Amino acid sequence: MANFASTADLEEKKITFEEIAENVYAYTAEGDPNSGVIVGEDGVLVMDAQATPIQAQKLIDCIRGVTDKPIKYVVLSHYHAVRVMGASAYGADAIIASSLTYDNVVERGQQDFDSEVGRFPRLFEQVETVPGLTWPTITFEKKMSLWMGKREVQLLHLGRSHTKGDIVAWIPDCKVCFAGDMVEYGATPYTGDAYLSDWPTTLDNLMALGAEKMIPGRGAALKTPEEVKAGVGGTRDFLSDLFGTVKKCVADGKDLTATYKETMDIMRPKYGHWVIFDHCMPFDVTRAYQEAGGQEHPQIWTADRDREMWLALERDQSAA
Repeated sequence: MANFASTADLEEKKITFEEIAENVYAYTAEGDPNSGVIVGEDGVLVMDAQATPIQAQKLIDCIRGVTDKPIKYVVLSHYHAVRVMGASAYGADAIIASSLTYDNVVERGQQDFDSEVGRFPRLFEQVETVPGLTWPTITFEKKMSLWMGKREVQLLHLGRSHTKGDIVAWIPDCKVCFAGDMVEYGATPYTGDAYLSDWPTTLDNLMALGAEKMIPGRGAALKTPEEVKAGVGGTRDFLSDLFGTVKKCVADGKDLTATYKETMDIMRPKYGHWVIFDHCMPFDVTRAYQEAGGQEHPQIWTADRDREMWLALERDQSAA
């Protein structure tokens, strides 16, 4: 039976911190969660905070290599613990997220934290230093503009996708977008809390911005319009193949176990080499199965539910 989630992933990844436009930086780590940085005239914006304060300090060290300006804003693309629990390290003036992300924290933030610590032990280094849930101090519904000196940074909720509250950060003057987990590149989209019916339309709204460079949630920074198209297109193809296969299985009356096996058989040849494929697929298929069966909102994942689902699907997969 496969190791649970990413518990066997213990190898540290190489961090890359690169300027992809003037005063705009991508922080990537070979498929680990990405962050973005904007250095303004009087302060710094960080997009996605990393999983713990010590993980955040690695990003802070990179920032201090290019500026000593204070970190004014931490922007959260969504509520998942691996993205937000390092926020306390920055000492920011404000933590900003969509109002729907705030609602997610209220509804399922603690359960998600407990769940993700079990899934990603390497990323939650010194988890005991996390002071508690990360609460946004400023929220908005659809759009908010921040001015980093003369540069406008637009925070946009373009629709439901990876979660109901995902936002992107769009910098119009240099056509750079921080997409969060709405887009992955060479990494498997996690859809356990997703709205699979809405996600493709949200990607259409994203592409309509006209981004020429993009920082996805995982994977290398996309530095040309062609790479942006490939990153968004690969994410779209994965979602289409996943949900299309699961919907057909549901229509054919197959149970979750049979649906999981068929979906894995179809998707592994095309996507099995992507980062965290085996980690994500049990969660992805389970959520797709529920949505295809008419359950609009994702069920809350808990540490117990995670392992019960994983053991059931992987046991049946191994026995097949």
